[in-house]
Amino acid sequence: MKMKQEYIAIKGARENNLKNISLFIPKRRITVFTGVSGSGKSSIVFETIGAEAQRQLSETFSTFARNRLPRFSQPDADAIENLSTAIVIDQKRLGGNSRSTVGTITDIYAILRLLFSRLGKPFAGYSNAFSFNDPTGMCPECNGLGETVKLNLDKFLDRSKSLNEGAILFPMFAVGSWYFNSYAYSGLFDNDKKLGDYTEQEWHTLLYGKPKKVTARKDNVPLNVNFEGLVDKFNRMYIKRDTSILSESTRGTLERFMSFSACPLCKGARLNQAALNSRINGYNIAELTSMQIDELIGVIAEINDPVAGSVTSELMMRLQHLMDIGLEYLSLDRGTDTLSGGESQRIKMVRHLGSSLTDMIYIFDEPSIGLHPRDVHRLNELLQQLRDKGNTILVVEHDPEVIMIADHVVDVGPYAGVLGGNIVYEGTAEGLRKADTLTGRYLNRKLPLKSQYRTSKGYLAIENAGLHNLKNITVVIPVGVLTVVTGVAGAGKSTLINDVFVKQHPEAVLIDQSAVSTSIRSSPATYTGIMDDIRRLFAQANDVSASLFSFNSKGACSNCQGLGFIYTDLAFLEPVKNPCEICGSKRFKEEVLEYKLKGKSISDVLEMTVQEAVEFFDKKDLKKRLQAIHDVGLDYLTLGQPLSTLSGGECQRIKLAGNLHKKGSIYVLDEPTTGLHMSDVGHLLEIMDSLVDNGNSVIVIEHNLDVIKNADWVIDLGPEGGKNGGEIVFTGTPADLLNEPGSLTGQYLKKSNEYIYET
Repeated sequence: MKMKQEYIAIKGARENNLKNISLFIPKRRITVFTGVSGSGKSSIVFETIGAEAQRQLSETFSTFARNRLPRFSQPDADAIENLSTAIVIDQKRLGGNSRSTVGTITDIYAILRLLFSRLGKPFAGYSNAFSFNDPTGMCPECNGLGETVKLNLDKFLDRSKSLNEGAILFPMFAVGSWYFNSYAYSGLFDNDKKLGDYTEQEWHTLLYGKPKKVTARKDNVPLNVNFEGLVDKFNRMYIKRDTSILSESTRGTLERFMSFSACPLCKGARLNQAALNSRINGYNIAELTSMQIDELIGVIAEINDPVAGSVTSELMMRLQHLMDIGLEYLSLDRGTDTLSGGESQRIKMVRHLGSSLTDMIYIFDEPSIGLHPRDVHRLNELLQQLRDKGNTILVVEHDPEVIMIADHVVDVGPYAGVLGGNIVYEGTAEGLRKADTLTGRYLNRKLPLKSQYRTSKGYLAIENAGLHNLKNITVVIPVGVLTVVTGVAGAGKSTLINDVFVKQHPEAVLIDQSAVSTSIRSSPATYTGIMDDIRRLFAQANDVSASLFSFNSKGACSNCQGLGFIYTDLAFLEPVKNPCEICGSKRFKEEVLEYKLKGKSISDVLEMTVQEAVEFFDKKDLKKRLQAIHDVGLDYLTLGQPLSTLSGGECQRIKLAGNLHKKGSIYVLDEPTTGLHMSDVGHLLEIMDSLVDNGNSVIVIEHNLDVIKNADWVIDLGPEGGKNGGEIVFTGTPADLLNEPGSLTGQYLKKSNEYIYET
């Protein structure tokens, strides 16, 4: 008997820009949500369906537990019915500290440890004896990190200076800081004596002096300080603690003053000698985790001992999932903090493929990111597998290949921001092709192959590149043209350009997908410097101090300190944010909001979209900066929107907007079409062309075929990923790439070009 189709029902949804919409989304089907960036897709999928499913699940716990769990506010909707438990698989990088690897995050390493505890010869102990995160298994020399980390004294201290002259170069211990006081006012040193003139005893005391309380005097005021040798203090504060809890900028600063080297005992394997001496078929566990997945799966397949039959079959299944999703070039010992957003998302998918749970809602945010056209079919097969287990799959996506496997499509628009928030199409994927919407029109439209190419004004060389999987390659990048670097995931594109090229050419401006700021106070207005101009305009119009119009200064609401919400950090749990009841999330003191500029308060201005702000302001330089944000397709963002809410692609375009008007630079863009609707790709190409026409060299790492077609020069890496990549497959024009039989990119480019002429 055929089961009646069930639906998730949404009635009167008004979250963010949604215009009181109602939807019926079929359960146990794949529904793809399409539309331009900012149209309201995420407001439906993440902030309405996902948020309500997670909120209702949270409500099933006791009050005690709920107070310690993340809080989800109720979405602005009349009704949301027939939900299941939701699992959100987003683009956020996995991050993690130096102890987190592909093997640990997928639990595959735990299964491998169990295998060695059963079959490893000689027997080294139970499963935890093979864990580098457990004292039983970790290398005693490096505590399971695989490398020794030391304070680099040559970078930390300038021995030609005295303490008062700033001999301590580390910013946290700089002159005037609290930590500096514990040395300068300890009474143990002559603060005007150059470190190079210290006696052996003074030098030893400065570096390794035992901790003790010292009562000193500063400006005749008693000062109680805790003295401890510089090396011991630095080690205790930074090397012996988990630095992943520190901000990205702080970690970056720390690394400048550290030296790293492979552990002399374990040689980077992280484990103690007992674990490393235990072997299966000649391999120890560290040797297996260093193999690529496609090589490792072959080694595991040869283990036929019946004692571990169930373990090897489980291991094979999970490794196969990684293969199926296009991550065969990774190794289990790869650090999770080195994975891209797309790789992170696909790793998260693997964690759920082995689950026996059914009737779940899986929510994906552009899962095709970072995938070569050759590999998108693998992603589609995994989405279909999850659906066929009886789950509801909701996907926010721009890639036509993913859209076309949908059982149901919801197109949101017609445009972004206040001009979006409506449902412009519901139905089948084939029906969308005939729909008169932006998505429908662009599903049938491909940009043509470029016919005329710019001439190079010289060359930038990359010589003998051998980092990671690169095979000691040498290649030249033409100056003054648009160069696109292509290849499958793991081919070596990012290593070649973001690592090797940028290091050899430090003048290059790198615009990647990393977060533009870790501060919860950052916004498009503050990041681009627009906020300074806005504050000055308000100050001039009202004849008051400009600092009143900063939520980081005098004008901030005293209750929330200008955040707009009360932020409670729960350490190892998700932080809790509740709207500020005093300012109503406006961030400013009430008296500040009474000052107006052209009838608008500072809070009103920060709630404007970039499009509205372009029309509101008259100041030429301010208008120019706003126009730059508009030109990169972010006209729907509000000026005060926290940067933490932006996707990787949006962050990248904010960076691009901040650099649009420089001349004579080298620009490196890493997959700039991330998050872009098909209708915006042509606009992005116009921006790239404008940069080149203004005297810049633009280098783009990209999979998008429309971008590749419109390059002046293509460098294709491969032929595959990982150890089977790292070679130059092709260099030349897109027209020549069409006829390169050894290039996977060329094959897909040719298909796309033939499609244009057929239609």
